[in-house]
Amino acid sequence: MSQALSPPPPAAAPAGTTPAPADRGTGTGTDLAALAARHGLSASGVRPSLPHYTRRLWAHRHFIGAFATARLTAQYSRAKLGQVWQVMTPLLNAAVYYLVFGVLMNTRRGVEDFVPFLVTGVFVWTFTQSSILAGTRAVSGNLGLVRALHFPRAALPAAFCLQQLQQLLFSMGALALILLAFGVPPRPSWLLAVPALALQSVFNAGAAMVLARVGARLPDVSQLMPFVLRTWMYASGVMFSIHHMTGPDSGRPSWLGPLLQLNPAVVYIDLMRFALIDSFGAAALPPHVWALAAGWALLAGVGGFIYFWKAEETYGRG
Repeated sequence: MSQALSPPPPAAAPAGTTPAPADRGTGTGTDLAALAARHGLSASGVRPSLPHYTRRLWAHRHFIGAFATARLTAQYSRAKLGQVWQVMTPLLNAAVYYLVFGVLMNTRRGVEDFVPFLVTGVFVWTFTQSSILAGTRAVSGNLGLVRALHFPRAALPAAFCLQQLQQLLFSMGALALILLAFGVPPRPSWLLAVPALALQSVFNAGAAMVLARVGARLPDVSQLMPFVLRTWMYASGVMFSIHHMTGPDSGRPSWLGPLLQLNPAVVYIDLMRFALIDSFGAAALPPHVWALAAGWALLAGVGGFIYFWKAEETYGRG
């Protein structure tokens, strides 16, 4: 009978040597991780921590400012009137709203200084509307930039909001002239416009970041948002006084006025009207209006920033 042959035993390693890394099972991955950590390497595309991400965003503040200014300059570069359209567009909207609502629907009844009231509302609302609309395309409309360069993606919606703020500040000169032309003199309360605009800017940036993340995954949102914003505008007292339209003599439910006054757009519009227009007194403001303005800014600004950061590693993929 033939005996079964068995493989020879492995040769013993020479004295004083160690097995190769491949012979140590899963030790290879551990060694590579240790090597990467020792040389400061990290995995590509991993979301950084929130404090680190915030510091990186602040480090890119000059890029945000330059990007916003460049977009603002290029926005009307092909128009013969150029930057004049930054003022003309909201003024023409105000003229249309005055004709339709002020004259035909007579919403100016009972509202003193209706033209300054209307123009202020249109300018402030346009700031929020444009910031949110730009935010919906901040990532999806700049995929080439997102895929080519490494930077915190929150810089994009922040830059778009800064662009809209620059445009509003450019238009505020025209608003001041309109107020003076209709007999509204400058007064110390005009300084209240600064904190009101600052709070609204934080709110707009947070809302834009929320829509930027949604728009990056669902590009069709940019087609839907104009209808949502138009409905929001009609509920925000841009063309009429909520205080008069929902007052005790209006015949409308008593809860409607307080509910509408919680609307963040109403809060920021009314704060600006209170700051700039003498006849728009404190009685027309919602209770605790500054607390409401700060609360909406904190909720949207911080919440929107965190919501956007949580999907940082997904932008530009797919």
